[in-house]
Amino acid sequence: MKLATFRSAGQDKIGIVHSKDGRIFDIAASAARDGQDHPAFASMLALIDAGPGALEQAAALFEKHGADPALSSATSAVDILAPVPEPRQMRDGMSFPLHILQAPRGQRKLAARAKGDMEELARVDAEPLGELPEVYRKQPIFYITNRFSVRGTNTTVKWPRYSKVMDYELEFGIITKNRGANIPAAKARDHIFGYTIFNDFSARDAQRIEMEGRLGPAKGKSFDGGNVMGPWVVTPDEIGDPYKLKMEARVNGETRSTGVSDGMLFSFEEIIAHVTQDETLMPGEFIGSGTVGNGCGLELGWYLEHGDTVELEVEKIGVLRNRVERQDA
Repeated sequence: MKLATFRSAGQDKIGIVHSKDGRIFDIAASAARDGQDHPAFASMLALIDAGPGALEQAAALFEKHGADPALSSATSAVDILAPVPEPRQMRDGMSFPLHILQAPRGQRKLAARAKGDMEELARVDAEPLGELPEVYRKQPIFYITNRFSVRGTNTTVKWPRYSKVMDYELEFGIITKNRGANIPAAKARDHIFGYTIFNDFSARDAQRIEMEGRLGPAKGKSFDGGNVMGPWVVTPDEIGDPYKLKMEARVNGETRSTGVSDGMLFSFEEIIAHVTQDETLMPGEFIGSGTVGNGCGLELGWYLEHGDTVELEVEKIGVLRNRVERQDA
């Protein structure tokens, strides 16, 4: 199933997305019609917390009432929110080798441009990529970001006033289920509720400065509305193999980045195993894959401008669409 959180008539609801026409089926309204009001249908977190029985009940309601037009709305008639508007935790990884190698070079080129040092820019551009640092093969690398700054598709991302260099990142990720700690990779699939698309909007000039402190990104990543996910969460049975999905980023309709989810240094199952070493994983967390190779302007030297529309498309999930605007424009 494709499961969405949406706002209609001032209320936040959860629904199932029709595969044929993309209309959104109101789960709670359907349950109420049958006299089956269920607290699990109040929000996506409530549905995740309630376990597989609630998901099966939602599927049964869709099977029974899905053809009733009174219980479904066109996506254009509602606001699609992030599938989990306030995740219980947000972690984002560095899983694709090409991005890991190219991103630091992109930051060095950005620094050279900021200084107007064209000689340094040419020198960095001519350097070979080099070898992947061994730490990335030893264990999953991730950072924790602001779970309160999440937005959904079709929203406008207001660029922070302290930044002049706007960027997108082409990623996908998982929403977790089933609380647990010390989860072996072989059992970690039982903790994946579904998959979604993630655009880790980045203030590259702020990130370049703070990363010199060697602690991780902060204001380069954390600003209101900068963590965008959606348009919905897709259950694993509909995805099949999550490590063979085609991925594409478009800006104003023009393709800028293409990739495949193949080649992650560690699978989501292995990332879960690493994260949960003596640490409890909660249902309703988000874990991002990190940027696919060539999946951002930092790697391509091609950044966003005021008014650009960014579309991230991941096979079997959908399209995540956002506009970016400078607040001082």
